[in-house]
Amino acid sequence: MTFKIILFGLIVAVAEVLGGVILVYRRQWTQRTQEILLALGAGFILALVFINLIPASFQTLGESAALYMLLGFSVLHFFEHTIVGHLHFGEETHSHVMVSRVASLSAVGGLFIHAFFDGFSISIGMQFDFLLGLLIFFAVLLHKIPEGLTIASIMMSANYPRRKVLFAIFGIGLATLVGVASAFLFSATDAKVIGMAFAFSAGTIIYVGASDLIPEINKSKDRIPPLVVFVGMMLYYVSERLLEGLLR
Repeated sequence: MTFKIILFGLIVAVAEVLGGVILVYRRQWTQRTQEILLALGAGFILALVFINLIPASFQTLGESAALYMLLGFSVLHFFEHTIVGHLHFGEETHSHVMVSRVASLSAVGGLFIHAFFDGFSISIGMQFDFLLGLLIFFAVLLHKIPEGLTIASIMMSANYPRRKVLFAIFGIGLATLVGVASAFLFSATDAKVIGMAFAFSAGTIIYVGASDLIPEINKSKDRIPPLVVFVGMMLYYVSERLLEGLLR
């Protein structure tokens, strides 16, 4: 199981790096494409949260699950928008839009924390229930390439040299793997502790979908990305049915 978790964590880290590298060498990525990818991931995440993660958390912990989910939500908010103070997905996708270096480093710091909790959620989810962990993996994977694009676009817009942009991209990918590894600290504990960690990670996933991704989709002047959110929800339902048939 440990090998599988590390492998899935490595896949999402590579996807993130790939998204950033594509932008670094292509120099431009259409805003509509990025918004559609974000919308697909947002819909998938929201369906995952309401259909599986919240019910599973309450089934495991009872009423106390709400506290751990709120804690997870609050911790990610604290790091992304209180400590960091500047984090938006899908911005500065064209090189003519300039941001300050302070703002760019702040955003990368927020994305580092975000990536850490992505990895943590995949790892703890698979320890809790492999099927749910696999669905979390797909939810994270769907927004990893746009996340990589965002990292690269922010750094490039601040006029950082290519070497430092690539360093930031690989650093965020590493943060995902650190999150995966950190969740192994719970492997030697009892089921209740893993359940608390799972509910905490559910709270962080709620934050990613509802606070990071959906607001960016709502800013779009294009009518297609908001519709793609529903496609992401349907994709989740189909994925869950297929995986249940294969694994159970």
